[in-house]
Amino acid sequence: MTLCHSDRVGATHDFDAIYREAGARLWRSLYAYTAGRGDIAHEAVAEAFARAMERDASIREPIPYLYRTAFRIAAAEMRRQRTVETVVDAPVPEPVDATDLLAALRRISPGQRAAVYLHYQADLPVREVATLMGTSTAVVKVHLSRGRRRLRSLLADDVEERTDV
Repeated sequence: MTLCHSDRVGATHDFDAIYREAGARLWRSLYAYTAGRGDIAHEAVAEAFARAMERDASIREPIPYLYRTAFRIAAAEMRRQRTVETVVDAPVPEPVDATDLLAALRRISPGQRAAVYLHYQADLPVREVATLMGTSTAVVKVHLSRGRRRLRSLLADDVEERTDV
């Protein structure tokens, strides 16, 4: 659904309404994608909306544009931080199971993280995940398959480590 103001010249989008509709879901998606880095998620969402407002008239579908842009911004920031400094893990105020899941999510590829989160947590169909990620459904299915397999292995290893102690 595209939300537009009809009183302006050209098709312009109502970004207030779009933010109310998709902002929280986009932030949660980025939070999972960045494996719990709320600071990056906040910045990526804000920057994606700022860029969308600058390019308003040239955007046909604002929500997929926002997802693609925000994920690219978050990925670039994670790469930048990885090369500039060692990331210090902050304690996550979540139950132990969620902490284990976030730790495991940090260890899978960003594409797998995005696909797994958007499909299983945001409850989006594979086709919509592909649209939001700017890729094909086949690539999303590969990310989901490999991501599930890797998470299963990582989470099983964590359980074994806790029981060995």
